Amino acid sequence: MGQQIPPEGVPMEPVWHALPAGTLLWRCHEERFAAGEFNPTVAHEYFKGNRFDPTEKDAYPYLYAALDPVTALSEVLLRSVEFGAAGVRLIPWAQASRYVLSAVRTTAELSLVDLTSAEGLAAVWQDHWLVDTEEYAGTRYWVRVIRERRADAQGLWWTSKRCRPRPALQLFRDRCPEVPLEPGPEQCLRLASADDLRTVNRLLAPLRAVVPAPEE
Repeated sequence: MGQQIPPEGVPMEPVWHALPAGTLLWRCHEERFAAGEFNPTVAHEYFKGNRFDPTEKDAYPYLYAALDPVTALSEVLLRSVEFGAAGVRLIPWAQASRYVLSAVRTTAELSLVDLTSAEGLAAVWQDHWLVDTEEYAGTRYWVRVIRERRADAQGLWWTSKRCRPRPALQLFRDRCPEVPLEPGPEQCLRLASADDLRTVNRLLAPLRAVVPAPEE
């Protein structure tokens, strides 16, 4: 449905996912951001960036997260990483060491547009293309359509492409309460730390992925 044009004059009636207050969220984020800090970076409309990043045509801080640490790690670290000769995906330490795995809790119930089913995707005039394609210019446009049609949407809820069938989510800072997340992380693992990296590699092991530790 990448070439789909949103219909005019038709109300959008999404399927909703209610994310309860007190939900533990895991996020893999660059160390320059605090655990509960939203990313203010605006992606180019057509190039680079992530699936549902904002652009200059609709700029807002955002935060990607998941309900478990493995999904949070997979969404960030397993993009375009191939299996090697030993059947294991090697994630470069130079790339991974910039990240932190943090756990935070929501402070209020949040209403997310549910994109995990055919019904949920159809409700926003889309199909699996929206959550599977690598053509991110189109998906960034479509989240702008959703936000334009539904001012009450506080984020998105979809099935992780890299850790199916587990969910991934994005929160819109401008639609959330003033303090949507607890200020401090309940858990925090720095991938630049040798001890923390061992824990991260244990989490990634069932997915046959590893971040090789740097040589001393």
